[in-house]
Amino acid sequence: MAEPSLALQAAIRARLIASPVVMALVPADHVQDRNTQPEVFPCILIGEAQTLPGPGLARTRHEVFADLHIWAEEPGLATAKMIAGTIRDALRTRPWLVPGFHVADSAIRQTRFLRDPEGVSHGIITLRADMVEVGA
Repeated sequence: MAEPSLALQAAIRARLIASPVVMALVPADHVQDRNTQPEVFPCILIGEAQTLPGPGLARTRHEVFADLHIWAEEPGLATAKMIAGTIRDALRTRPWLVPGFHVADSAIRQTRFLRDPEGVSHGIITLRADMVEVGA
């Protein structure tokens, strides 16, 4: 069975690049999984994740948190906030198609916006998903 956060990461990216509204603001090749500062702007970096085991002996239910980092070159936060709004809309629809898992519930837990002294804006969206292994 795949790590739930990796399976969710792939589903998040697929949803984002399938959204014409998100793609109008951020090109598909700017939606990445990277460990360094962004090299292109605007971009969405699918970042850190955390998987917590659910209740029960079988441990087939998982609570997964995933961070999405939004970066834009701008003196304010307007572009980062616009991109965040399109991401929220793209992640809102159901059902989630995550191979090997059923997503029982998902929600945006928080969105934060930060200013960078280099004239770059940064937003962080944290998504929570309750995932159940299929066929386990």
